[in-house]
Amino acid sequence: MRILVIEDDRTTGDYILKGLQEEGHVADLCRSGREGLIAAQTNDFDVLIIDRMLPGLDGLSLVRTLRAAKNRTPAIFLTSLDGVDDRIEGLNAGGDDYLVKPFAFGELSARINALARRPQMRAVETVLSASDLRMDLIRRRVTRGETDIELLPREFALLECLLRCKGRVQTRTMLLEEVWGLSFDPQTNVVESHISKLRGKVDKPFDTELIKTVRGAGYRIDA
Repeated sequence: MRILVIEDDRTTGDYILKGLQEEGHVADLCRSGREGLIAAQTNDFDVLIIDRMLPGLDGLSLVRTLRAAKNRTPAIFLTSLDGVDDRIEGLNAGGDDYLVKPFAFGELSARINALARRPQMRAVETVLSASDLRMDLIRRRVTRGETDIELLPREFALLECLLRCKGRVQTRTMLLEEVWGLSFDPQTNVVESHISKLRGKVDKPFDTELIKTVRGAGYRIDA
């Protein structure tokens, strides 16, 4: 699954991110409410994990804004506010679950899996494809024809980004924000380097090239 974590406490955020990635999820981390809102509005996530007390925009307001915009991505509130009224307020704001800090990661994982079994989650796209290239997001498996392709986590995230926007150009800035979480240009060739490595695994061993360079614009995967 692809999961967005919105948590301003660095230790907690990094702990959740590491745990989710170890379980095979694709996880992004935002450290403010406004940054998290933009990410949730502009990308497709399977689950949102949201702290209530966030700088810039609190978690309740964030979820209310998403629900008003018809965004139904399941949301788990993760907070130290443990009163009954706090829980009721969180659920009434549009949250799907409520977990109080301190928490066990195993319980958070179980709650994520419980949300994944709900009917609205089954409709989420879990397999992406273009031509004979197939990416299974649940099994974390990439194949081209009958050939398995082993990708590093960042390569996997880069390919997923291109496949989700199949047929549309993704600029260098878009990829930096989406795959590396950078809202600034680090003035390196990190995108170009990873695209080259990805092509070496996805395109070069095969007859047809799928990853295209659009000069002066960015990159695109054709169907």
